Amino acid sequence: MSATDVFARRATLSRSVRLLAQFRFERSDPARFYSVLAEDTAAMVGDLWLATHREPGAGLVLLDVGGGPGYFATAFEDAGFTYIGVEPDPAEMHSGPATGGTATYVRASGMALPFAEASVDICLSSNVAEHVPEPWLLAREMLRVTRPGGLAVMSYTVWLGPFGGHEMGLTHYLGGARAAARYARKHGHPAKNNYGSSLFAVSAAEGLDFGAGSGALVAAFPRYHPRWAWWMTKVPLLREFLVSNLVLVLRKPLSPD
Repeated sequence: MSATDVFARRATLSRSVRLLAQFRFERSDPARFYSVLAEDTAAMVGDLWLATHREPGAGLVLLDVGGGPGYFATAFEDAGFTYIGVEPDPAEMHSGPATGGTATYVRASGMALPFAEASVDICLSSNVAEHVPEPWLLAREMLRVTRPGGLAVMSYTVWLGPFGGHEMGLTHYLGGARAAARYARKHGHPAKNNYGSSLFAVSAAEGLDFGAGSGALVAAFPRYHPRWAWWMTKVPLLREFLVSNLVLVLRKPLSPD
């Protein structure tokens, strides 16, 4: 069984349409948007674990790097995981349900995780890599804290895809610095996801190269695409524009005896 066999059954066109429809609520109704995204992410991670380990993930310890305001905590706890969230921004952490429930939260940077080596079963980062200046340091930290045989799942927005500019829209195709300046002039303040400080250009090729070099990559696919469109990941240049959001599934090698 391949790493994506179980999730592939869920990756239908109807799912893609349903998720795309929720994106319009990201600003006006974040609870609605993030709750749907969190439930889908918990299902995806559960499917990836089931495919790679042939057993459900209930009871496993999951570390969510960039856990934000807590919508993911609710979804993963409902799915039976023991959830630990890491978030560097206290304002973000307290903008939602993060302080409720039984989940544990730690204020820290994903590029310097305050956890011991091999201390969690699954390490997840959902749409975080494009917001840090050293995304592959983040990926190495995720692998470090994951136990041998466990999974590190990194999903990020590809810069040249249609959503690469975040709230700057398609102006990012003019160049990141130019798009950021244009946004600031138009709105009177920098974008929340501001190019060069809280938003960085990350390519699909970089992620695939990191995965190949790590010796841990077991799958890479577009997060929101139906299964029949996953072939785009294999086509250089085309993937930079059409994959939109790339998932890297890394299984940490077992320690030598």
